[in-house]
Amino acid sequence: MSLLPGEERGTQMTYEEVVDQINQIRRFGNLAGVEVAGRMLKALGSPQAGIPLIHIAGTNGKGSVSAFLCAILREAGLRVGMFTSPHLVDFRERIQINGEMISKEDTQRIGVQLLAMDFGVQPTMFDVTLAMAILYFKEQRCDVMILETGLGGRLDATNAVGVPDVTVITKIGYDHMAVLGNTLAEIAAEKTGIIKKGTSLVLENQEAEVMTVFEAKVREEGITDFRLIDPLEIKEQTYRDGRQYFSFGAYRDLSMRMLGVHQYENAVAALLGAEAFFRRHTEWICGGTKEREEGVRRAVCQGIAKTVWKGRMEILSKKPFLLVDGAHNSNGVEALRESLVALFPGEKFHFIMGVMADKDYETMIGELLPLAIDFTTCTVECERALQADALADCIRRKGIAAASADDFASCFQRGRLDETHRTVAFGSLYFIGEIEALFEAK
Repeated sequence: MSLLPGEERGTQMTYEEVVDQINQIRRFGNLAGVEVAGRMLKALGSPQAGIPLIHIAGTNGKGSVSAFLCAILREAGLRVGMFTSPHLVDFRERIQINGEMISKEDTQRIGVQLLAMDFGVQPTMFDVTLAMAILYFKEQRCDVMILETGLGGRLDATNAVGVPDVTVITKIGYDHMAVLGNTLAEIAAEKTGIIKKGTSLVLENQEAEVMTVFEAKVREEGITDFRLIDPLEIKEQTYRDGRQYFSFGAYRDLSMRMLGVHQYENAVAALLGAEAFFRRHTEWICGGTKEREEGVRRAVCQGIAKTVWKGRMEILSKKPFLLVDGAHNSNGVEALRESLVALFPGEKFHFIMGVMADKDYETMIGELLPLAIDFTTCTVECERALQADALADCIRRKGIAAASADDFASCFQRGRLDETHRTVAFGSLYFIGEIEALFEAK
């Protein structure tokens, strides 16, 4: 394997040391991510050149749409690189090809190369990981790469990669207001920063003030291939035998393992994104127009049916019942509530909650009060975490029983998972990652 510019032979660290050093790099830098990543990629010889790009932004649903798209394109025979964040259990979850995580050996090798280089700027942990992903996708000869923004869009490091073949923007809601703005219009303006002239655009249904921002951006960039999803077009939504089913346009009775009412629209966003990609890249589906259309439909149906995404409305245990969901803001919790009502009508639940102190946790609690038997609160292992005692006090003031626990493991050990009623754990993805790690260890 040839050395990258700036790499010094003999500079070796173990995989664990590389990941630890990357994780210790600060999360936010003095320069915008888009500028830092741009300089890094240039110094690395622009490894992104020649790899078609699908770019995904939004407040909620980015990871799910990425997973759906990866599965669909894989079913069509493509080699698909996918970059997402954050990871739940393993750092390598962030960088995958066709659903397989980057190996520890490749993480160590590329990590050593990047950490040894002087880019003339101070990259963040996200910048380094993005560079690692793109280098890996180039090495592995990926046919396409799917990049999920980290925060916002306009200034995000992923926005330095170039003009996407396809841009998908999921639901816009209130999150990271200290960075992105205090109104939906301000937040949307940051997300629209990834929309570039020449891209095909798929947009999930949005609030009116968000749509005003997006419509202006579409006109400004002269976007001609633009599809806005109308939820009323997603028909025959049912849940049976542990799967969800729906129909959309020419697609009838599509099956998916992903649970939650919000996943219908995420699946359609991926469906439309895949169709837009194949309109640009007809070489991937052989035959005439009819054969290509049938090939795309087959890939869509099979891909959506096979998609899984950890920590999103995921049932970890059936007896006792435990469902986990990374609903970490008010929009995510609203979707969780609607999903629980649809999947388990008339039921009430034990909730286990762990969130960050900068989230709108009072609104999140209010969404679930009508469905709650009680709450157990946990302190997430993160410096920004809201303390479990303070969260429990807040819930009790709203008239619902709440108890605090040191962590999720203590909830499990103290027998708080009820055999009679379902338990739902939700909140920060860091918290969901702690639960996933516990179950993997078991």
